[in-house]
Amino acid sequence: MTEPVIEAANVSKSFGSGPAWVQALKNVNLTLNGGELTVLMGPSGSGKTTLLSILGCMLAPSGGTVRVCGTSTSGARPEELAKIRRQHIGFVFQAYHLFSTLTAAENVLLALDVRGERGPKAMAKTEETLASVGLTSKMASFPRQLSGGEQQRVAIARAIVAEPSAILADEPTAALDAVNGQATMTILSTIAKERGRAVLVVTHDPRLFGFADRIVHIEDGSVTREQFTDLKSI
Repeated sequence: MTEPVIEAANVSKSFGSGPAWVQALKNVNLTLNGGELTVLMGPSGSGKTTLLSILGCMLAPSGGTVRVCGTSTSGARPEELAKIRRQHIGFVFQAYHLFSTLTAAENVLLALDVRGERGPKAMAKTEETLASVGLTSKMASFPRQLSGGEQQRVAIARAIVAEPSAILADEPTAALDAVNGQATMTILSTIAKERGRAVLVVTHDPRLFGFADRIVHIEDGSVTREQFTDLKSI
C-alpha cells in the first residue's frame, strides 16, 4: 500500500476580478502516492501548470486544501510554504533553469546549499546523484557545454539530490528529441519505483503514457478522468 505524499481536496483557483476574473481550477481532487509516476494530461490552458504550482506550494489555492506529507498548507505564510518546498518537493522544468555560470556539480550543490548542507558531505552527495543520472564525466561542464538531454539530467539531479518526497515535472521532455525524452522519463520512472518517491509529470504528449502508473486528464480546470496502466478507467 503506497502512502499519500501530496493530497489535494476540492482545490479551486481563480485569478483576476470583475470582467477579468478567470477560474483556472474547479474542485480538483488528486492524491500523489509514493512509488508511483502520475502523468497529468490536458490541452493548453486546461489548468495543468496551475495545479502543479499549487501542489508544489508555489501558489495558494483560492479554495480547498492541500496536504504535503500530512501537513496542511492552509493559511501558511510564504516563508512556511517555502520551507515545505525545501523539505519535501523537487521541481523539474521544460527550460532546465540551470545557472549558466555554474558547472553541473555547482548547479546541483546549490540545491543543498539553500537547505544548509555544505562541505565534503554535500559534494559527495552531489557526485553520487550526478552519477545516478549518468553524468559522472560531465560534473565540471557548464550548461553551454552540455546537450539538451544532459542539461535536463542535471536539472533532475538538482531536483532529487536532497531526497524530496515528491518530484513535480512540468513538460520535462518538451524541449528534447524522442531519444532524450525517453531517457528522461526512464530516470523519472526509476526515481518513483526504486526510491519510493511520488512523481508527477505534466505533459500533452501521449508518447509518455507507457511510463505512467496513472494518467489523469484535466480539461477546463476540472479532472475529467483517471486511468491506470491497465487502462481501466475510473
